[in-house]
Amino acid sequence: MSRDLQRIKQALESARKAVSVFTPGRIDSEKKHGGDPVTEADLLLDKVLKEALLEPGEGWLSEETADDLSRLDKERVWIVDPIDGTREFIEGIAEWCISVALVINGSPVCGGICNPAADQLFLGSVGEGVTLNGRPVRTSDKADLEGAKILASRSEIRRGQWVRFEQAPFEIIPMGSVAYKLACVSAGLADGTFTLVPKNEWDIAAGAALVLAAGGRIKNSNGPLLSLNRCETILDYLIASGDALFDQLVNYI
Repeated sequence: MSRDLQRIKQALESARKAVSVFTPGRIDSEKKHGGDPVTEADLLLDKVLKEALLEPGEGWLSEETADDLSRLDKERVWIVDPIDGTREFIEGIAEWCISVALVINGSPVCGGICNPAADQLFLGSVGEGVTLNGRPVRTSDKADLEGAKILASRSEIRRGQWVRFEQAPFEIIPMGSVAYKLACVSAGLADGTFTLVPKNEWDIAAGAALVLAAGGRIKNSNGPLLSLNRCETILDYLIASGDALFDQLVNYI
């Protein structure tokens, strides 16, 4: 395991230990500017991850840290979501995760995603592949949309945004955290996923690194190769799947 991946693994282990004092489904939350929920656990994990990961000369972008645009001048930048799927965490649904990515010159090259509630640790880097709880995994080799398992945002489904796909040839599976959805795709636990609303870089950076490291493909309007660590951190949409299914999924959507 490369040093960078080892750093991610150790940071996630520290974060998992720190979050274990909280009980999902039984935790108070507040509303941030914009309406998204935040909990004491989000803020604690942000601190734990920053202390474990950040070294001199590296940049930092996290949902729970005030953005410092000096990161734009850094070659190596950590992009972190202390808890992706905070709503699921608050509701006690086991579809939240801790998400860490290392971006080098704008490209997501290493990622780690830990879902403590499901006892899953996804680790991977481009060139080294992906593991799930230490076992090598890769994206699905399914080549046909018929019967494909496509993970959909639970919130988007609640808002009725997936109604137009009710007659689609694929199976729609609701799930919370987008980072966790991408991790599942990287491990072949699902065939693909896509979003219908914009996402932030911290939502998708680690999952994107995992999908790419596992042999899959991913794109948004910027093209097939994501460029991250930008001044504007919002991405308009995201599509990810195994290589064999990717073109069909893109063309269908």
